[in-house]
Amino acid sequence: MLTGESAVCRAGLDAVAVKPAECDVSNASNVPVDTVAVDYEGREHLPDRRTLAALARDSEVLVTTPVRADGFDPLGDDSLLATLPEGVGRVLVAGHPAYLTEAERERAVAPRLGAALETAPEAWVGTESVERIAMATGATQYDLLSRSTERELRAIRAAGFDGDVAVYAPTVLTDDEDTVLDAVGAYVARRRPVADALPDGAPTDSSAAGRAREVLLAAASDYALVGTAREVRERVDVLRAAGATTVVGYPARGLGSFLD
Repeated sequence: MLTGESAVCRAGLDAVAVKPAECDVSNASNVPVDTVAVDYEGREHLPDRRTLAALARDSEVLVTTPVRADGFDPLGDDSLLATLPEGVGRVLVAGHPAYLTEAERERAVAPRLGAALETAPEAWVGTESVERIAMATGATQYDLLSRSTERELRAIRAAGFDGDVAVYAPTVLTDDEDTVLDAVGAYVARRRPVADALPDGAPTDSSAAGRAREVLLAAASDYALVGTAREVRERVDVLRAAGATTVVGYPARGLGSFLD
């Protein structure tokens, strides 16, 4: 693991999320963070046992496992769990529909999360689309950054929730507007409030202009961590003050952008 004042250090991130369809996840060992979260993009992209074991020698490693997917279903086929080496943790999620078959999408989430936590009590639980179910487990909550995250964090802390909350956010460590839009414009445009505010047919990358550009740049600040490393660190500090215990950055410009 590298040391020194890399971009990710200056930004104050606790963990990095990597997508195995986009990069060699082994390279995440070069990012100076304590935790590496490996996203699930279909079983064909699941890193092999040797790769995960090597990565876990230097960092805490968490692999996203959709509890409705064959191979990770605690109430059915859980054969893929055998590919996870000892010492590699899990993020339990309902599963993105794009990576699930029609039959898998119909499976009930709540009983599967409960069953999975019986064998992996230290796992994080992804809250996307199942917020109430996730909260009921009491496990570490893995939230996707949104414009309401800070308010929701303060609310659950005020209500007495004292568990861990990890916040996941696409991260762009630059204040160059064109670079930001090319990296996360399409991502933020898929969020319902943003889609509703965008002019019909407007581009979502650096070619966006006028009203579309204004909407996308505002949304990038709501749904992603964007700006200089110092500006991102200020946002991270605000999230921690609101109640986040871990901030996980996904390098939307590629893993190398976290090492500059």
